[in-house]
Amino acid sequence: MNPVRRNRLLLILALVVAAGIAATLVTWAIQRNITYLYTPSEVLRGEAGQHARFRLGGMVAADSFKRAPGSLEAHFRVTDGDAQMPVVYNGILPDLFREKQAVIATGRMEGDRFVAEQVLAKHDETYMPKEVADKMGMAHKKHDVQAPGAAPATEMK
Repeated sequence: MNPVRRNRLLLILALVVAAGIAATLVTWAIQRNITYLYTPSEVLRGEAGQHARFRLGGMVAADSFKRAPGSLEAHFRVTDGDAQMPVVYNGILPDLFREKQAVIATGRMEGDRFVAEQVLAKHDETYMPKEVADKMGMAHKKHDVQAPGAAPATEMK
């Protein structure tokens, strides 16, 4: 083989290997930083994994919020209509955080409770993240409950 062709072939081979390594590293980094959204029912079924970082979405259950006096540690439950998941968050909650409102918490499972690193609350009357709205809509259909804000079904004559 001609030395010039051999050098070109080695250069092309080195570029292909470098591109493969770069693609592998990018894929690995993206997979480590992806946080999937799960509802409490899905978490209790084991779909989220025990040590994975993920987002827990649903509604803050009524009469579930508790904060120890003089502490930033908040305890509340997130529900999707089928199940409830206890959540612990140590930090300042968003101003719009309330019971019976949509919430998304990012964190990990520790035992039988979810330890949140970040909590996001619904920011206005009509907004709910699409993923949460879709999953809550499925829960409403399953329990034959009218979705909040939906017009009642009437028969047309």
